[in-house]
Amino acid sequence: MNTPANDDLRFVLNADQSRHEAWAGDTLAAYVEFSQLANGVLFSHTEVLPAFEGRGIGSAIARHVLDTARAEGQPVIPACQFIAGYIRKHREYVDLVRPETQRAFNI
Repeated sequence: MNTPANDDLRFVLNADQSRHEAWAGDTLAAYVEFSQLANGVLFSHTEVLPAFEGRGIGSAIARHVLDTARAEGQPVIPACQFIAGYIRKHREYVDLVRPETQRAFNI
């Protein structure tokens, strides 16, 4: 199965399931589960569907959810190891994580 380029991904907020989704055409490619808390947005799990693994879609949805949190002025709690790892590698997102949370998740 050929996967469209990441530019062809469509991001959708699925509020009913508390997750951000990445769609390639009519096919769900990845999602990030979240919980809205009083002190920020907690990202709990990232999943890239097997047919889409290894194509940068996980990074694309991580960028999307972090950019969305920034645009909404939401602090991030990266309980999901994928999101925490993405922030460790992409230091431009560190400011979204409060210092005490950075310590807790080794950011």
